[in-house]
Amino acid sequence: MVKQVIEYAGLPVGIVIPDDGRLKFIAVKLHVHDLDGQHFASPSDVLRAIREMMSRRRRDLELVA
Repeated sequence: MVKQVIEYAGLPVGIVIPDDGRLKFIAVKLHVHDLDGQHFASPSDVLRAIREMMSRRRRDLELVA
């Protein structure tokens, strides 16, 4: 495994690096910082976590509006 850039909505938001047999996410954008340092099995798992987090944030904003 090598480091890999993770993109969301066409923008780079972080990288994953091999760490103890898993992938550690390093956030480079503030809106995904909550996931910084978490470990995942695959890049697709990182993307799934980002999508779920962003969906929750959108729902929370809709409740406030």
